[in-house]
Amino acid sequence: MATRGELPQWTNAEVKEAFRRFAAANPTPRTELQHINPFTLLVAVVLSAQATDAGVNKATPALFKLADTPGKMARLGEARVRNLIKTIGLYRTKAKNVVALSRLLVERHDGQVPHDRDALEALPGVGRKTANVVLNVAFGEPTIAIDTHIFRVGNRTGLAVGKTPLDVEMKLMEVVPEEYRLHAHHWLILHGRYTCLARRPLCEQCIIADLCKWPGKTTNLPS
Repeated sequence: MATRGELPQWTNAEVKEAFRRFAAANPTPRTELQHINPFTLLVAVVLSAQATDAGVNKATPALFKLADTPGKMARLGEARVRNLIKTIGLYRTKAKNVVALSRLLVERHDGQVPHDRDALEALPGVGRKTANVVLNVAFGEPTIAIDTHIFRVGNRTGLAVGKTPLDVEMKLMEVVPEEYRLHAHHWLILHGRYTCLARRPLCEQCIIADLCKWPGKTTNLPS
């Protein structure tokens, strides 16, 4: 990865063209986390911290079969939840948070997931990234959640260079055209997950390779 600040700036036209291509290739991208409703989405995102979506998806069907509402999850209890998600990293802390946030949803929000950033971030285990995913997927807000993939893509390509996830988020919110903002999170995470890989990006398969500012990209790109 080039030193931050050294990459050329993307023009507005280049940014728009990149997202036009993402939209053409995948018009309605969706989260790969399996969920049934806003509550199970919230739980799945909390469980996905420092874990893969695939790993979370292996554990959640059995969990959500027993508890697909905050009331059911609270009644299930920490020990049962812990046993059901023990294949996921940090499962002890996550089980504690899932049960605690479920109780708070019942006590403070009538068992509903709040459509409000501050209320979401007040829940145990819920930070800005998780809140952004829930606001975007469950409520259709044009938020951009920054995970390790999007952080890498933003910095490597020069699309959104920043030292922190918040830096990258603010930059993306600034440069991504409004008409593409709703799905920007999903297009970028999928791009990072399957094309702009950490160790060896697949530049030869990349649909925005000619726009990318990374000096280390493969030179023999398709014309």
